[in-house]
Amino acid sequence: MAGQPSVPSLEIGFGEGVTRARLRAGTGYEGDLRRLALRFQSSLQRSPGTMEIEIDDLLTNLVALATWPDPASVTWDPQLAALATDSAIDAQTVAKRLDSTAGPDGEVGPDDVGSLLGPDWVADLTSFQRRDIAKLLSLRHGANFSVPGAGKTRVGLAVFHSLRKTKGIERLLIVGPKSCYESWKYENRKCLSEPLSMDVFSKNSDPGAEALIVNYERLRQDGVVNELGQWLAARPSMLLLDEAHRMKRGADGTDGAACLALGPRSRHRLILTGTPAPNGVKDLENLFGFVWPGHGRQKVIQAVAGGDLAKASQVLRPLFTRTTKGELGLPPVKTHLTTVPMPPLHLEVYDALAGRFSARATGSEDDFLALGKVIVYMLMAATSPALLAVGTTRYEPLSYQVPPLSVPEGTPLFELMRDLPSYELSPKYREVLAIVKRNAAQGRKTLVWSTFVRSLNTLERMLSEFSPALVYGALGDADRETAIQRFRHDPDCMVLLSNPGTLGEGISLHHHCHDAIYVDRDFAAGRFLQSLDRIHRLGLAPETETRITVLAAEGTIDEVVDQRLSDKLKFMGTILDDPAVQQLADLDEEPAVGGGLDRRDLQALMGHLRARAA
Repeated sequence: MAGQPSVPSLEIGFGEGVTRARLRAGTGYEGDLRRLALRFQSSLQRSPGTMEIEIDDLLTNLVALATWPDPASVTWDPQLAALATDSAIDAQTVAKRLDSTAGPDGEVGPDDVGSLLGPDWVADLTSFQRRDIAKLLSLRHGANFSVPGAGKTRVGLAVFHSLRKTKGIERLLIVGPKSCYESWKYENRKCLSEPLSMDVFSKNSDPGAEALIVNYERLRQDGVVNELGQWLAARPSMLLLDEAHRMKRGADGTDGAACLALGPRSRHRLILTGTPAPNGVKDLENLFGFVWPGHGRQKVIQAVAGGDLAKASQVLRPLFTRTTKGELGLPPVKTHLTTVPMPPLHLEVYDALAGRFSARATGSEDDFLALGKVIVYMLMAATSPALLAVGTTRYEPLSYQVPPLSVPEGTPLFELMRDLPSYELSPKYREVLAIVKRNAAQGRKTLVWSTFVRSLNTLERMLSEFSPALVYGALGDADRETAIQRFRHDPDCMVLLSNPGTLGEGISLHHHCHDAIYVDRDFAAGRFLQSLDRIHRLGLAPETETRITVLAAEGTIDEVVDQRLSDKLKFMGTILDDPAVQQLADLDEEPAVGGGLDRRDLQALMGHLRARAA
């Protein structure tokens, strides 16, 4: 263009890290860049002519660029420029949504949903699903925090279908756990008279697919994020994160960093999760930061700054949609905490282990990795000391993997560990056998949850007369599907053995099973809620009796976990203004090992170790 400088005075693009922007100054503008850097809290000067800043920092302080001496010669990476433009519009949208005095402007109502979806949409929608779809279509980007089992997949598909018809969105990229594939394929067939061409992302996936599904683990592989980013940017696209709590660590986590890198390449962003804040407000900040880069995180921080979570929930309510458990109209869950006493020798092993770890943990209160491994060993010891002899495998869904416990020869614990085979039949295992036998006599199938592969294998042998199906990380997709189908449809298969990390999301079993047993649980509150909802979700008959049994070894870390999960679920209930979650907190809960660990968890662990060692 005539009159436009051929050499830019400032280039703004993406930095090396997916959440950072790089600013390069032209020759002679180094001093101006140095002065500009002072206006950004996260600025890092790489050289006299180059600096990097957090993208959130850039987007929330775009006004600082107005001080640049030659704005006409500033050039932007096109995708980052689009993100900055969108962010400015989003800021206005968010501000208006949070302004209680502002009236509705262009709001989509539940009664409008049918016409927006058109005749191609052939599936039924509940009143709360119509409400949620309408609200999400009223926002530029969306967050659906409805409880597990509320039909978020159908709502997400409806939002995309409407945007495809009305806003020119052509492609859908779904990022989720492998367990969500079945649900998305089913809903695609069920809801649309002409289903989307939908494929699972792979080397051989259809390049012309209208919808691609990819799991979070695949995003970690080299080149995948760049390839999917190009696919998103090639046409107007929507990026949907299913079970979005997987990226709750934001840029500090591998999954979060990958999702944040894909975000700017999409025209529309939508997140689905029934457990958006399992460990506190930081989780919410990162989720909102993905949906609305820059201003999303800022608004959450402002809303929760006073510490009044109930008030914060009301302030943030316009930014997300939420169907509560009560709105589903489900029959209530009957949850029973069964405390089992440990045999004397089993208790000796546990106390000896607690004494050993108490000395090791003192002074290591900030070492999450070391104490996380301590927790895994303590959970093993509370279930069956035999687990200590084998450690974990790569198939356990653990944040903290541990080898077989190494015990110095000549110590009291060493002498006790020599007799480990005699401890194999844990009181918890006996209780599982009794419950499964009782349920089977009534024609009721049972879902048994345990984190540890050794426990699952032991229980598979103990429950052989009930033709158990086993699902854990070592199984391929086909074998996993075969096991689930056998549990659903084989009248002889009365038991499904699995762990919440493998089967805690995306799979529906509520038409075939109404009983669940938890052999062990950990500090990950969100994982427990996800696993619970495999058998308690939308579509249950009103007369259905759903029964949950939680097993806890008396006087062990099980009791510490129980209290911490209660606190976390109470927090989630408060921030989401959802009494149903708080009621669950009274059910004495605790899910799958090593994840969800925070500083208060470690403090509780330290207190338990000191008390047992005293």
